[in-house]
Amino acid sequence: MSGRSVGGDYRGTAPSEAMALIGEVPVQALHIMGWNVRRHVPGILTRSADRWQQRAPRIRALLNQEAPLLIGIQEALPHQVAFVQESLGATYKAVGHGRGPHGAGERCPLIFDSKRLKLLEWEQRALSDQPTHAGSRSWGNLIPRIVVTGIFLDRATGNHFQAINTHLDHLSGRSRLSSARAIKQLAAASSFPTVVTGDFNAATGSPPLLELLSDGILVDTWDAAQTRVSEKWGTFSSYREPRRNGPRLDWILVSTGVRVDRAGINANRHHGGWGSDHLPVHAVVEFDQSGDQP
Repeated sequence: MSGRSVGGDYRGTAPSEAMALIGEVPVQALHIMGWNVRRHVPGILTRSADRWQQRAPRIRALLNQEAPLLIGIQEALPHQVAFVQESLGATYKAVGHGRGPHGAGERCPLIFDSKRLKLLEWEQRALSDQPTHAGSRSWGNLIPRIVVTGIFLDRATGNHFQAINTHLDHLSGRSRLSSARAIKQLAAASSFPTVVTGDFNAATGSPPLLELLSDGILVDTWDAAQTRVSEKWGTFSSYREPRRNGPRLDWILVSTGVRVDRAGINANRHHGGWGSDHLPVHAVVEFDQSGDQP
């Protein structure tokens, strides 16, 4: 379905200190969010807008405003994961460890409201020919890449679903394409509806996206949404005014049959700026209760 936009005409300028883009949703729905929160780089090595002490209050304000029930974050160091959890509240839990051979380094955790969502099982795999070998690399990426999966029970509706979160390589096209195939296989193999969040480092029409969206296994929530609640912003804004129809590197996909009520790309400023060089992406989804029983 084509969906329709209700985002208004921002004339190229993102809203400032605006109301929540999504916020609270009806009990039968889930508010899903994906966000590359940008790793903490020592201040002496980066510009002012990129400094963690500048960004942290902005990240907290956006999370407080939006309160997603499930968020997949990328490029997060351990203290940043803890910060996101604490910002969302005491009931939020996280699964996923570092991408290195001993669990150190950047993480791609799934962070969820445990009061609403019960985690039944989870797994972290390397995106390589040796997925159970932590830290392995085999597709041309110089650093390890990972995917985190979780099976959840929605306590409010009784629905089960699978969540997948990842961050694909920024340099190797071969790695991105092979990783896309591996993620699509994880979605296809599950007996549950699936939600995929990720920074794919790949835009519309690129080989990884063509692969992910082939065979009718996954669909893009932006395309499938009944309503779009924002402009179609490029998601890598680098702390600048976002661009309409710029490259969308950050995605939320769902398996076919999942109803997508709303989708949006969050360009809202908080405390005078943006919390990351990437914009968060959102989707409100509903699952068919008849199709996801264990």
